[in-house]
Amino acid sequence: MFYSRQPKYFLLAFLALISLFLGCSADKMLANKVAKVFKNSEVIKQYQVGFALYNLEGKKMIFEQDANKQFTPASNTKLYTFYAALKMIPDSMPALRYVEKNDSLIFWGTGDPSFLQSELKDKSAYNFLSSSNKKLFFAPGRYTGNFFGAGWAWDDYNDYYQAEINELPLLDNSVWVKGKQNGDFSITPKSFTSCFVKDSTRTAGDFFVKRKLNINEFDYNAVAAKVNYNQQIPFKVSNGTTLSLLADTLHKIVELIDMKMPADAKTLYGAKRDSVLKAMLLPSDNFIAEQLLLVCGNKLSDSLSTEKTIQYVLKNYLSELPQKPRWIDGSGLSRMNLFSPKDMIDVLNLIYKELNNREKLFDMLPAGGKNGTLKNAYPKTDSPFVFGKTGSLTGVHNQSGYLVTKKGKTYIFSYMNNNFVNPTAAVRNEMVRIVTYIHDNF
Repeated sequence: MFYSRQPKYFLLAFLALISLFLGCSADKMLANKVAKVFKNSEVIKQYQVGFALYNLEGKKMIFEQDANKQFTPASNTKLYTFYAALKMIPDSMPALRYVEKNDSLIFWGTGDPSFLQSELKDKSAYNFLSSSNKKLFFAPGRYTGNFFGAGWAWDDYNDYYQAEINELPLLDNSVWVKGKQNGDFSITPKSFTSCFVKDSTRTAGDFFVKRKLNINEFDYNAVAAKVNYNQQIPFKVSNGTTLSLLADTLHKIVELIDMKMPADAKTLYGAKRDSVLKAMLLPSDNFIAEQLLLVCGNKLSDSLSTEKTIQYVLKNYLSELPQKPRWIDGSGLSRMNLFSPKDMIDVLNLIYKELNNREKLFDMLPAGGKNGTLKNAYPKTDSPFVFGKTGSLTGVHNQSGYLVTKKGKTYIFSYMNNNFVNPTAAVRNEMVRIVTYIHDNF
């Protein structure tokens, strides 16, 4: 019997060696061809480029170009936030912490961004508070950080992508202004209507609303708003604004109380975590990203701290990254963030393993030519081959994610472009050309 099995054994071993040899040859061929594409590109010689390509099935790095150098990641930072949330937030978001004492319901924020958020429209906290027959008291103080992240641009305060950070966010922490048929405009939430002031000295140009830096006064120029006008403006966060919005939304009086959250405070759970993560990833929502790090911190102590959450994640989940990253915020708005392409590869690999559901993961991420921030980067298609995260600031444009080739292989890639003065479209087109080349040929 032993001798009769020898030919079969040697045949299987021979086939395994051939398969290994062909795999190594294919990887080497891919590396050589990609290296040639990079070398021959006149566009990327004009600025700093870092690139890494990793074979997911073969668990092998295929090609690197300055992949161990640190780059400004912009919204690629949200992949770190994504991974932190997968590790630290349960299947449903902790919407509120609370205790009931006699005739009072006292509650604390968890940082949960989904409370009546424009995309998620979660009403878990709303229903809980509105249905209570007790007196409502909000206890602030869990979040002690700044309303902006470190390294944010202060003069972007009026732009939709820079909403302030706080422990009990409501309605995206924003005001919406929409044009009407008669040249007038609507304001949501309506409680901010009295805060709008017409600036009669501004009679030229298009209609535009600008909030004053440190208060909720919104000035607009004395021209008609077009019917398709749509502007989202962050409001100035304060305890007074939170109480006012809660009272206006719940149609109930909500009072302030100075009380530290006890260890036995109960948790009200709300929106599905993965729905919130998808709402962050597809449009690259900075507001959700920043608040998610506070929600992660809800697990750690009675205080909510972006910095403490980041340090915890780096120590407990990301201690083996190839280069030690400088991770400052949740969204990537900070120019102080610095990550290497190799680090991005490792984080994407960890995300893939943690979620352990390829179809679900790819559905949560922007897909090239189909949806999210990658919709217009690649040609329109119902069969996308790139699933990942973009990242853009002035002089910064990155893509990191998963690449499926025509031959059915899956690679993780991180392509980071920094310090360019070229038009962003030119940088993006060259990046798309090279990623598409890999897809088409391997």
